[in-house]
Amino acid sequence: MIQQQTILKVADNSGAKHVKCIKVLGGFKRKFAYTGDIIVVSVVKLRNKSKFNSKVKKGEVYRALILKTRNSTSRKSGFKKLFKENVVCLLNKQGKPLGTRIFSLVPFELKKHKWIKISSLSPGLI
Repeated sequence: MIQQQTILKVADNSGAKHVKCIKVLGGFKRKFAYTGDIIVVSVVKLRNKSKFNSKVKKGEVYRALILKTRNSTSRKSGFKKLFKENVVCLLNKQGKPLGTRIFSLVPFELKKHKWIKISSLSPGLI
């Protein structure tokens, strides 16, 4: 579960390392977001080598797609998945990924939705 003020890791090569959740999109009075949801984030920390030539700047606001959450979720087959960290991928205003690569594995549920581009950029599916 992701809510406001949650610190998340960034899994793409956009230049950001950590972001903070500002708002959960998708409805009136919605408080929590899960895997596959879109949130509004602010960049908190940049990667060391990409401070001068990164696509993002510290303090800028972007939309992000949640790839992994620490909260356990179950599939129809009874399999429970639990990750060690909260991970997002930054999106531009059109809803396309900001980076050209994704470094972490993405859940299979994202491929069933409209996020086929993100699943093809990642090294594999879980």
